[in-house]
Amino acid sequence: MTATPASTAPSFVVRAAAPDDCDAIVALIRGLADYEHLTHLLEVTPAALREHLFGARPFAEAAIARDADGGALGFALWFHNYSTFLGKPGVYLEDLYVVPEARGRGVGQALIGHVGALAVARGCGRFEWSVLDWNESAIGFYESLGATVLPEWRIVRVSGAALESFRRAPGE
Repeated sequence: MTATPASTAPSFVVRAAAPDDCDAIVALIRGLADYEHLTHLLEVTPAALREHLFGARPFAEAAIARDADGGALGFALWFHNYSTFLGKPGVYLEDLYVVPEARGRGVGQALIGHVGALAVARGCGRFEWSVLDWNESAIGFYESLGATVLPEWRIVRVSGAALESFRRAPGE
């Protein structure tokens, strides 16, 4: 997908990420973590990302937006899930991030459009993601695209030592 947001702004391209994009994507992930005040949780490395996106068993997919000079402007990372109620696969957008200087130029819309088009082409019944409740600009952006923020749902997460406790099922 190629987009030219405004006549004075340089053009950009959104495309599927390639292994050579992993360094740039990790730098963008650092920008996202900083924006969300979560850098203390950041552990990702380009090597780990490369393995999980392009290794023998890929767990996720990514797209990257680059400007005319090849600079990274943003990324989207997603994976498939499944809706038992719909009986169809879905797409879960794990992260969407655009560098501050590129915001308002259509980069985020192009990235989310890229993922949404893949969801439609793959016959998915849902395209979902989460947003922090304090991120009013993101919520407004998502709603402008037709998304609905579901206030009755809460994210449930098990990680760290609690996740390790699943190593053995109770009673083993």
